[in-house]
Amino acid sequence: MTTQFHAVDHELVQAAAHVARTSCRGDNHTMAAAGRTGGGRIVTAVNAYHFTGGPCAELVLIGAAAAQGVYELDTIVAVGDRDRGVVPPCGRCRQVLLDYFPALEVIVGEGDRIRAVPVTDLLPASYVWADHQLDGE
Repeated sequence: MTTQFHAVDHELVQAAAHVARTSCRGDNHTMAAAGRTGGGRIVTAVNAYHFTGGPCAELVLIGAAAAQGVYELDTIVAVGDRDRGVVPPCGRCRQVLLDYFPALEVIVGEGDRIRAVPVTDLLPASYVWADHQLDGE
């Protein structure tokens, strides 16, 4: 696997950090995510923690984007509350992001080492849900 690095969308990171600072409260909302569409629009969301396994910010973002008529994202980033910075997606989110947006760029890394990588680099040799669905014939 050759890891590809792309330019980091710092405005997107700042948008997620702003939401993490202003909208994350207590234990129920500890992560914020921001996604950018091909047209440049930014959509944001926060996680909904629950002991039963509430959704991560990236998954809430997919639903929030759809509710706003956005069905394609080019780039996504998650940022933790309390100035924790960029946080990489968990395994479940990596799989869902790959299935929804196979060409997605994901911002990962720490401090001055953040970088944008294809979601496929985060889940090599992965199962792609769409590839295993029966045709509607």
